[in-house]
Amino acid sequence: MRVSVSWLREYVDLPADLPAADLERALVDLGIEVESIVDLADTVQGSLVVGEVLEIEELTGFKKPIRFCRVDVGAANGTGEPQEIVCGARNFAPGDRVVVILPGGVLPGGFAIGARKTYGRNSNGMICSERELGLGDDHDGIVVLPEGTAGKPGDDARPVVGLDDVVVEVEITPDRGYQMSLRGLARELALALGVNFRDPGLVPAPAGTADPAYPVEVRDTVGCDRFAARLVRGVDPTAPSPEWMQRRLTLAGIRTISLPVDITNYVMLETGQPMHAFDADRITGALVVRRAEAGEKLTTLDGVTRVLAPEDMVICDTGAPNPLAGEGVPISLAAVMGGETSEVVPGTVNVLFEAAHWDPVMVGRTARRHKLFSEAAKRWERGVDPALPLVALDRAVRLLTEYAGGTVADEVLDIDHVAPRTPVVLPVDLPTRRVGVEYPPARVVALLEQVGCTVARGADRLAEDAGEVGAVGGVEALSVTPPTWRPDLTDPADLVEEVARLDGYDKVPSVLPTAPPGRGLTARQRRHRAVCRSLAERGFVEVLAHPFVATELADQLGLPADDPRRQAVRLANPLSEEEPLLRTTLLGPLLGIVRRNLGRGLRDLALYETGAVFRARPGAGRPPVMGVDLSVINI
Repeated sequence: MRVSVSWLREYVDLPADLPAADLERALVDLGIEVESIVDLADTVQGSLVVGEVLEIEELTGFKKPIRFCRVDVGAANGTGEPQEIVCGARNFAPGDRVVVILPGGVLPGGFAIGARKTYGRNSNGMICSERELGLGDDHDGIVVLPEGTAGKPGDDARPVVGLDDVVVEVEITPDRGYQMSLRGLARELALALGVNFRDPGLVPAPAGTADPAYPVEVRDTVGCDRFAARLVRGVDPTAPSPEWMQRRLTLAGIRTISLPVDITNYVMLETGQPMHAFDADRITGALVVRRAEAGEKLTTLDGVTRVLAPEDMVICDTGAPNPLAGEGVPISLAAVMGGETSEVVPGTVNVLFEAAHWDPVMVGRTARRHKLFSEAAKRWERGVDPALPLVALDRAVRLLTEYAGGTVADEVLDIDHVAPRTPVVLPVDLPTRRVGVEYPPARVVALLEQVGCTVARGADRLAEDAGEVGAVGGVEALSVTPPTWRPDLTDPADLVEEVARLDGYDKVPSVLPTAPPGRGLTARQRRHRAVCRSLAERGFVEVLAHPFVATELADQLGLPADDPRRQAVRLANPLSEEEPLLRTTLLGPLLGIVRRNLGRGLRDLALYETGAVFRARPGAGRPPVMGVDLSVINI
C-alpha cells in the first residue's frame, strides 16, 4: 500500500520536521514492513518551474503536429527572456500556465533534458506531461495548471503539482487488514509517536431510515451481515474528479476513472471501507443479495465473463429474468468486482452508492476461484470494520454533491445483522509470563485501551458486564472487548502480542531457554539412526521425495486388489491434479526419483528414503500417519 505523508497528516499530527528515517523506524517498530520512503522532490532534478505560454507557432510539413512555443519562465533561465520550446501536445493555448523543466534537469527514470535543435527550431527544455513527471499515466497532453493555482512564472513547480510530498509504501501482513487504510496507518503512527489522532471512521453519519434508499433484500446474512446504500440524483455526468483527489489516487497506484468511481476508491483508501457505485437508471428492479446459482454468468468490469459458483455472493437485479431460475440477474460479484450492466457510465446522472460488510472467508475463496484480486477483495479477506458503512456512505455522497452537484435522497438503507464482539478473558499476568517482560496490570490495561479495546477489571464488573469470573486460577482476569476494526483480536495470545508490540519489541530480551533433562534417544530413534548409518556406510544416498502420488500408482506397482495400500487418502486441494493422493508406500516416489536420474544418464545409483506413509481409515477426520517406512533401491 502506498500513501502520501501529506494525506496522513490530515488524521495524525506528525511533527513538521519528522525525518524519513524516524518515520520508517516508527513503522518498523510497530511490525509494519516498509518497502520504501520516497521524497518526490528528489525524483526530478534541476529547475522545474511554472511557465506561462506567450505564443504558439504551428509548424507544418511534418508527419505529426508540432508547435513552437515561447514560454515565460521568469528569471529561472537566468535571462528573463521567454524560453523557446518545441512541443507536440495540443491541449494548451496561449495564456495557459504549464510545467517546464529547463536544460540540465533530469526527469524520473534518468531522462536528461538539454538544449537541442529539432524540427528546424531550437528547443531549450521541455513542457511536461503527467507521465514525464511520474505523477500518472496520462501522456496525451501536458499538464495545464488550473486557474487560481498559486505560483507565478519562474516559481518552483514542485509544490504546485504535488512533487513536494513524501510517499510511503508498506507491506501489510494478512492479519492486519485495518492497516490497509489511511485511518489504520494514522492510528498506528499516533500510538508510536505519541501524537493526536483524528479518526475519520467515528464521524457522525445519518442512521438508517424506515424507508430504504433503494429496495434491497439480503438472503444470506452470514455472507453479508450488513448492507447499506444511499442514492444521489441529478449529478453532473461531466464533472471531473478534483485534481487533489486524482493526485492522491495516482500516488496510491489507483487509476482514475470517473468522479463517482474515484470517490469510492478514495473513501476506501481513507477509511478502509470498500464501496461500489451503481448507475441507478440501469437497474430495473429491486436488488437481492444471495449466493450464486451454479452455472450463472456475470461479465465483470474488466470485460471477462465469469461462471459463478454456489459459494459466490452476488447482488442481483430482480427486474431482469434469469434463465437459471435464480431470482434476478447478477449485476455484481459481491465484495470483489462490479458488473458491466450496472456500472457508472459517462452519462450517469443518478448514482446508488453501496457499502456492505461481507464474510472474509467467502471473499477470499471467491477471489482465488476467479483469480480476481481487486483492491476491495484484498481488504475484505483481511477483515473490514463492520461499523463503517454509514460513515463511508455519508463521506461519498458529500464528495459527490460537492463536485458534481445533485440531490441526496433523505432515505438511508441499513440492513444490520452484525453480531457484537465477544469479550476475551485475559489473565492480567499472561503478557508477563509469555513475553518475559514485567508488565504491571495498569500498563496492560493502558496499552489495550490505546488499541481501542474496552477493558473491565475486577470480579464485580466481570460478572456484571461479561458474565465471567473475576479471576482465572486465582489470578486477576481482564474482560477485553476488541474494537470493531480489529477482527484479528480473538484470543488471549492476540492481546499479549498487542501488549508486546505497543510496549516495544526492542524491550523483549533474547534469552535461550533451559533444555529440560532427558534420557537420551528412544529405542526406536536409535534403531532408525543405526539403519540409516549402515546404509550410508555402504554407499547409499538418502533422498527426500514428495508424499504425493498418482491414482494409477497401485496398478503400476502390481498391488493385489485387497492390498490395504490401495486405499489412499485423496487431497481436497492437491498441488497437482496428476498426483492427488497421499502415498501409502515409499516405493512409488522413490522409483520416480530413480527414473529421473536414469533419464539424465546417471546409472550408478544407490538410494534410500525413510519417511511417513499415510493409510486411509474410514471415519477418520484427518489421514493418520502410519509410522515410518523404509525403501531402498540399488542399481
